[in-house]
Amino acid sequence: MISVDIEERPERPEHPRLEYLLGSSASAEIVARVKATAAHARSVLVVLDSEHSCDHVVEELHAYGPLVTRGSYLIVEDTNINGHPILRNYGPGPMEAIDEFLRGGAPFMVDSSREKLVVSFSPRGFLRRVGDDESVGGKPEPSGSPRELG
Repeated sequence: MISVDIEERPERPEHPRLEYLLGSSASAEIVARVKATAAHARSVLVVLDSEHSCDHVVEELHAYGPLVTRGSYLIVEDTNINGHPILRNYGPGPMEAIDEFLRGGAPFMVDSSREKLVVSFSPRGFLRRVGDDESVGGKPEPSGSPRELG
């Protein structure tokens, strides 16, 4: 497991399979280090929960989306901001980033079955990889649009 944070937190638990990286999740150095580690994994799940501006989250989605293995998840936290339903005046954030990412042809579908409770900090934030399309982060393929899972 790899955790990325911009702040050093000395109280974090230690484990041989846990690695902490210090820096921005969108920086080229951090993305490269995560990609190098993920290249050796059989299964990759990514959880995004850093800076919540739409532009930053879109950058993360394009950087880390290709690492997620088919059938696994790209989870975007705090999609409830900017009026979904809280912090109405926040401005475009994670939910809007997901919409942009999926409109671009990313091989993911919103899996609302993962929202098991009535209230969620991540509505529409569970994206299941459904394709092997390598267009994530590049030009989208013209095939079909994303749809919600029921």
